[in-house]
Amino acid sequence: MADSMGNESTTMENNEELKDPSSITDDDKKKAEEVKEQANTYFKNEDYTKAIEQYTEAIKLNPFVAAYFGNRSFAYLRTECFGYALSDASKALSLDKNYLKAYYRRASANMALGKFKLALKDFEAVTKVRPSDKDAKNKYEECNKICKRLAFEKAIASDDGKCLSDTIDIESLAIEPNYDGPHLVDGKVTLEFIDNLVVAYKEQKKLPKKYVCQILIQAKKLFSEQDSLVYIEVPGKSKFTICGDIHGQYYDLLNIFQMNGKPSEDNPYLFNGDFVDRGSFSVECIMTLLSYKLLYPKHFFMARGNHESLTMNQMYGFEGEVKSKYSSQLCELFTEVFNWLPLAHCINKKILVMHGGLFSSDDVTLDDIAKTYRNKQPPDNGIMCELLWSDPQPQLGRAPSKRGVGVQFGPDITKKFLERNKLDYVVRSHEVKNEGYEEMHDGKCITVFSAPNYCDTMGNKGAFINITGDNLTPKFTTYEAVPHPNVKPMAYANPFFGLF
Repeated sequence: MADSMGNESTTMENNEELKDPSSITDDDKKKAEEVKEQANTYFKNEDYTKAIEQYTEAIKLNPFVAAYFGNRSFAYLRTECFGYALSDASKALSLDKNYLKAYYRRASANMALGKFKLALKDFEAVTKVRPSDKDAKNKYEECNKICKRLAFEKAIASDDGKCLSDTIDIESLAIEPNYDGPHLVDGKVTLEFIDNLVVAYKEQKKLPKKYVCQILIQAKKLFSEQDSLVYIEVPGKSKFTICGDIHGQYYDLLNIFQMNGKPSEDNPYLFNGDFVDRGSFSVECIMTLLSYKLLYPKHFFMARGNHESLTMNQMYGFEGEVKSKYSSQLCELFTEVFNWLPLAHCINKKILVMHGGLFSSDDVTLDDIAKTYRNKQPPDNGIMCELLWSDPQPQLGRAPSKRGVGVQFGPDITKKFLERNKLDYVVRSHEVKNEGYEEMHDGKCITVFSAPNYCDTMGNKGAFINITGDNLTPKFTTYEAVPHPNVKPMAYANPFFGLF
């Protein structure tokens, strides 16, 4: 999950709690209101980073106004800092238990984290206070539907150990007689197939369900044969490319291949998670990437991101997109593939690449990562969770995650981990960066993000990294977003998001 915020703004300033209400002057209150209005303007202009800075300034001046925390919570939601959003919403409610917007903010953060039962409690609290409020009722009913649907799906889930990929009858799936798109050859991906697939997808055509199923089943088998940590050897002067989040931005993905060359045995790639969600061409992205993986299994690599998970897909669009373009059955098959994606890659035994970041413990080794069981939904803690969710921070030590999942780690944590595992540096993704990349922790922790103008709103550049086998110093290439068909990001997202 991407996020544009650093750690400079925290959810609470220490002096907020040290102040006495009587010490707040009228000038403080007036100035705080002026700063809050400036923050609101930044928010309306979708400059959430500036908005958060200004809300924080207002809180410093007068930390006893629930709306300041409520508004900052909303801005944190927009930057996907769900942990901070939860904290601010709860603080707002501690100041004013009747501040209903704070219940909405806290519920939204819990929804985004897949904690639907907790969200339902907050929506229920609002409906009790305002039983005739249609908006509150709609939110409660929509969240309740999700809770009931998840409970139903859990109740009917097969417990016989069989996977959908084991039971699909491929031969029963027909190709329409008038289909004029790419064809697998004896059920296998070829270079011609991928080239034709790209053309078809650019014209917004669909791949037949039969071919999608064949590719997914083959990809699942391939990934399941790998360890959770995959070692990559880049020889001599050979070039190797590392890309970050793509998030369903298919036309920007094609632009990477235009700039840096199509994947091949002589032009290997690693895509570092979050292939889907938010962008509305996620099916096209994941099918193209999986096709390249099947064509070049030893020269094309894919890691799991936090958005290769059931809860994220249900909320942020991928499930809705797959259902719209195919069926709910295919959603289940994609989930089976995502569960087997490797969690990290180690290049030339010197560079560790993972989607999120490092760990809550100093004791984690590469062997521990390799042995981590991954064929499941990401847990709320532990090695797998932290590989997918953690973020670096400029401060020393560790801190609770701004996202509400994983951990934040400082330069000293990175240094210890590298020394323990005899590595040069780590590469991760997971966060929007204005230039498409960022070097932190004395250059030892690098973020790369490959979805420019994220969600058509952020205005950021995208980037990718090139290294060679004999020179592991990263070389960054940045680029702007390219035009795409008029389908907005989040077009397939859970309709719940439209309620806010």
